[in-house]
Amino acid sequence: MPFGSYYAGEEDTVRAAVRMLQEGNVEAVKLEGGSEIAGRVQALTSIGIPVMAHVGLLPQRHTALSGYRVQGRTAESARSILHSALALEEAGAFSVVLEAIPASLAAYITSRLKVPTIGIGAGPGCSGQVLVWDDVMGTWAGHKAKFVRRFGDVKSEVERGVKAYANAVRDGSFPHHDKEGYVMDDGEIEKLLEMESDKEWSWNPPKPVNQ
Repeated sequence: MPFGSYYAGEEDTVRAAVRMLQEGNVEAVKLEGGSEIAGRVQALTSIGIPVMAHVGLLPQRHTALSGYRVQGRTAESARSILHSALALEEAGAFSVVLEAIPASLAAYITSRLKVPTIGIGAGPGCSGQVLVWDDVMGTWAGHKAKFVRRFGDVKSEVERGVKAYANAVRDGSFPHHDKEGYVMDDGEIEKLLEMESDKEWSWNPPKPVNQ
């Protein structure tokens, strides 16, 4: 759910979630947070709104966490994440996202939960995996987190396509008047020019500069 939409209390959380279902046509919502939001998760699941929980690194709170840092590296912090996941499961969450936590901790949490875990930067011991689309496809060249593997290079292909298009327009090879355009019978264009008293007008399709 959007930042701030479920922080004020259970009533605001329910109202925002219902609006997302009614106007956004979503089938479930995801809330970032630990045991402190278990009551809000319970408020949603008790009225039939499916909730996916999200523990570990919380992007919506990254400033308070001193940036996008790995969470749960000490026994105390790891236990806090574990018990948050358990509390959220108890509140009715159908799944829990585990983000940027040690692989061994993620595997242990997964073994303790009855609902599936979805890992992002949490190692191979989770029930499933997720990555951000832009990271998977390489659509941008910004900071790459350690846990990201780029399976495509869409950014380079987009750049290649844009440059090729711009060059083709500049050199006149696109659009081709015949292959990529529509024709008008000579007799019809002559009639138009006669109607407009502009018989002197003439036009020859441009020839590409590279031909």
